[in-house]
Amino acid sequence: MVAKLTVIFFIILFLLAGISLTLVPWMSIGLIGNWDNNFFLAFTVEKTGWAFLREIVASNWFRGAVTGFGILNLLLAFWEMAHFKQSVEMIEEKNETGIGSEKKVLNSNNI
Repeated sequence: MVAKLTVIFFIILFLLAGISLTLVPWMSIGLIGNWDNNFFLAFTVEKTGWAFLREIVASNWFRGAVTGFGILNLLLAFWEMAHFKQSVEMIEEKNETGIGSEKKVLNSNNI
């Protein structure tokens, strides 16, 4: 049961990260603002004094790179969905062997 929940949470994490990283660079978000003109970017540039940071983040190349990471996360989520059973079995095997090896170590120490 724990192994299934672990894989499900990984899938949800990959999906949310993938959707966010794919869409956010190209859309305007309410209070945060546009990707290249938002509060967090202005605050960071003001505190660090790195004016070039605004130019880098505003470039389409940087947006494309962030979108690429989003697509990679989506692909990982779909891969995990396709191999759900295999991932669960692998986690369960590791849990079983981990517990078994601890028992062997405890038994060998008691001898």
